[in-house]
Amino acid sequence: QVHLVESGGGSVQTGASLRLSCAASGRTSSRYPMGWFRQAPGKEREFVASISWSGTSTKYGDSVKGRFTISRDNAKSTAYLQMNSLAPADTAVCCCAAASGRWYPPTQVAEFDYWGQGTQVTVSS
Repeated sequence: QVHLVESGGGSVQTGASLRLSCAASGRTSSRYPMGWFRQAPGKEREFVASISWSGTSTKYGDSVKGRFTISRDNAKSTAYLQMNSLAPADTAVCCCAAASGRWYPPTQVAEFDYWGQGTQVTVSS
């Protein structure tokens, strides 16, 4: 069983940066690939980024590539999402997720087994 808790969301202006954190606890949590998803009002859940358990492989959604960076600190059992050059289109509830029994960075919702409750990111113009 893996428990995930996000933090770091908030309300910022266009062009600002935020860093989200996802603290994991539970059995062998540091060995799980981790991912970030987001859901904007009235839209479907969107893949943002994912990272292998070792941190050597990452994947990004097209809408955030070049602006967001996913990383992890296994000593702290924490994954991060650095978000730069934020725009109103980035306004969404952001959730982190963990994938059990996989060595690669997943990109699909169905590939993840554990989910956090989410943190709100709001970007105003």
